[in-house]
Amino acid sequence: MQVNDERHAAVDASLSRIAAAWDAGDARAFAAEFTEDASYVIFAGIVSLGRAEIEKAHRPVFEKWQKGSRMSMRELHRYASTDAVIVVTEGGIGKGRRVRHDKVQTFVFVDDDGTWRCAAFQNTKKNGLFVWVNARAMANR
Repeated sequence: MQVNDERHAAVDASLSRIAAAWDAGDARAFAAEFTEDASYVIFAGIVSLGRAEIEKAHRPVFEKWQKGSRMSMRELHRYASTDAVIVVTEGGIGKGRRVRHDKVQTFVFVDDDGTWRCAAFQNTKKNGLFVWVNARAMANR
């Protein structure tokens, strides 16, 4: 279905712009990929509500704590309905050659007046011990 292909291409383009904005340290461009009323939850449990708050929260991130870092992610799963696309990724932020994928993210994209933007974002840090224990338990089933 062509509409579906266009929607997925638009979501892929938004994910690419999110990563590019992070890599450039551009809080405004980063926040522009989220809806005006988006929710943004980081692994520490801090919630930003709305595009303006997402931008404001990312200024110090890009200027201090993660200055010069880059984003890496790979898609794990995608679900699409007529009005939303949910993308689950694993990824991370880093400054070295190789960025560890130590977190899992869920993006919920919606059509925002003809542009696909993220309406909800959740980032969860992986717990290495629990990941290992769970993998071992699943292997023993």
